[in-house]
Amino acid sequence: MKYLGRIFLTGVLTVLPVLATVYLLYWLFTAAESFLGKPLQWLIPEDVYRVGMGLTFGVLVIFVVGVLMRAYIVRRLFGLTEKLLLQVPLIKTIYAAIRDFFGLFAGDDDQVALQVVTVQLPGSDMRLMGFVTRDHFSDLPKEVASEGDVAVYLPMSYQLGGYTVFMPRSQVKPIDMSREEAMRLVLTAGLRAKPNGD
Repeated sequence: MKYLGRIFLTGVLTVLPVLATVYLLYWLFTAAESFLGKPLQWLIPEDVYRVGMGLTFGVLVIFVVGVLMRAYIVRRLFGLTEKLLLQVPLIKTIYAAIRDFFGLFAGDDDQVALQVVTVQLPGSDMRLMGFVTRDHFSDLPKEVASEGDVAVYLPMSYQLGGYTVFMPRSQVKPIDMSREEAMRLVLTAGLRAKPNGD
């Protein structure tokens, strides 16, 4: 009975990640298609519209916006619009948080955004893995961080949460590891599924 249970568990652990991935991709596709398809259906006759056109339209719009944002005048107009958005109390909080979050993952070359590091805990051999999120604090009160400090985000496993700590740069050790690999390692608590055949 125990042997059969192990076989069943192996089947579950093999099938569930595949099903979850397929379902998530399906949900993302249908949600994006539903959201982006409605404006397109206003522009073209209903009998011409086909499933997938909304998603294609969305990708094209994003690409065009990316091209336009390379023009100084468009960037300037966007900057003014953003400035107005950041004056509205509730919108300011939500928009700024989302913008900063996605800005981190954009990983501009002139930023330290999400550099993978380990942090040594004082008086211990234990280390935590995290991401440097900023290395300058001129826009914050001086009590937040000292000269030479960096902000390190320490994510928690299996949930969207974590801690932001401010510490001297000398106490963080950079790791030659991609953000995706590091995030996967931390969020799965260091677990690694064995490839088939191992």
